[in-house]
Amino acid sequence: MTDVAPECLPDRRHPQHPQHPFTHENDAPPPDLIQPATTAGPAPLADEKVEETPLPKMQLFILLYLQLAEPITSTVIYPFVNQLVRETGVTGGDERKTGYFAGLIVRLAVFAYRASEQWTSTLTESCFYAVEAICVLQWGRASDRIGRKPVLLGGLLGLTLSMIGFGVSKQYWALVLSRCAEGALNGNIGVTKSMMAEITDHTNRARGFAFLPMIWAVGGTLGPVIGGVFARPADRWSVFRKSTFWTTYRYFLPCVIAACISISAFIFALVGLKETLPSVTRHQAGTTSLPTKDVEKLPVGPDPSQPFQGGVVEEARSSPPQTPPSDPLKDTKETATASVIPAVTPTEDEAGPVSLRTILIPRVLYPILNYGFVALIDQAATVLVPLMYSTSLDLGGLGFDPFTIGLVQGVGGFAGGVTQIFTFPYLHRRFGTKRLYVCAYVMYFVIFASFPLNSFVTRRAGRVGAATWVLIVMQWTAYVVSYMSWGCIFLYISDGAPSQKALGLTNGLAQTTASTVRAIAPVSGVLTLLSESGTSSG
Repeated sequence: MTDVAPECLPDRRHPQHPQHPFTHENDAPPPDLIQPATTAGPAPLADEKVEETPLPKMQLFILLYLQLAEPITSTVIYPFVNQLVRETGVTGGDERKTGYFAGLIVRLAVFAYRASEQWTSTLTESCFYAVEAICVLQWGRASDRIGRKPVLLGGLLGLTLSMIGFGVSKQYWALVLSRCAEGALNGNIGVTKSMMAEITDHTNRARGFAFLPMIWAVGGTLGPVIGGVFARPADRWSVFRKSTFWTTYRYFLPCVIAACISISAFIFALVGLKETLPSVTRHQAGTTSLPTKDVEKLPVGPDPSQPFQGGVVEEARSSPPQTPPSDPLKDTKETATASVIPAVTPTEDEAGPVSLRTILIPRVLYPILNYGFVALIDQAATVLVPLMYSTSLDLGGLGFDPFTIGLVQGVGGFAGGVTQIFTFPYLHRRFGTKRLYVCAYVMYFVIFASFPLNSFVTRRAGRVGAATWVLIVMQWTAYVVSYMSWGCIFLYISDGAPSQKALGLTNGLAQTTASTVRAIAPVSGVLTLLSESGTSSG
């Protein structure tokens, strides 16, 4: 299955379907888009290098900071959620039930403490991802109609309120309700990808999307650190013992710190983030009152021969309506472009949102299908890494303590995110999206092959030696390379949208697929617990 899936994707360097509206820097537009046949003069060379457009630094910074809030708020509860569940009394004093109830709260409670302080995988389905899968598509559709910025602001406000609610919850049902609210109100995931596509163009989109995996790695590292360090502050610092609030709500401090990050992102977005949905920006600029023929001739981006290359908003907002030039060559080119690119007129904006059926086409479904494969196999690796590292040597694991596991995962995740920034744009230009995706996807086979090999080497040596650490480094090197598959898929999904009006809906459907897969992915964890229970009872 995994061998066939990447083949569904067209090679972005050598497109087999020239009619596809989205192209990367290595894709030369068809000659009829470069120069009309009736136009005199030489056509530009197909292999001519296009100068990369500078990234909008301030907008990119705000967008990435918005994205950082989500992994932090999602993972901050991991270090203490199991103890919190025990304190609610829902387990009835049975420590064996802790992981199951904790897993119901978390998207996937990978690390669950037992009474013996050993770590094990939990495998119950996720409230967070299940509710997110239901709601995120509707948020994407809403962003196509009312704008990206209002949806992002609503999602950040929802993250803030849900984290505060989680911190003051003393009953199990309140914890579940807070977590579900976080998933339901979290519309940021797909919308941020839509905005990233709209603030970039075909020359710098790969560089922009390369930052997203790094932000997830940083947020996924900071979240558990905040949760572990600031949970139960009255037990660590005497200043908190003076107030009964901190002894009553012992897990409120890490939650409110995560909420502060979210609300600061809300303020940054409210003040500095610019709307990128063209229909909204046209209303703001007052261009919807123009005649249709003038709207058609508004600048549509750095390369008029390509319908959606990003960077549309700034030109449409900052540039006044252009009068038709007197140059007949330019007039001819604009006429040819207008015939290829349907102008978005006020009538079309009033026609309502794009229907779901519009995006159910191969060039959208194939990337989303591959997105599901990547999410599935990556989630399985997320489960197996701590399970393998924490299991005792006698049972085929490495016997690492929680500190060592956290250190290895933190360093590996951060290294992968940083490496992505500096290598992904170059490798993408060098090999193209499809080849890079296939190579990155193959690295997951190396990751999974490392588990039995590492177990064999460690059990044969009777301890964790140099050979074990060499294999761990090799495994995480493959993991770092596999991160690039995410950037490739994000590019495919954004470029696969049939129109810019469908961009939010397309990303919403993609995130719905990924969230559904992540909610049901850890089947291996279920089998592991069942086999462990059978061994213990037998």
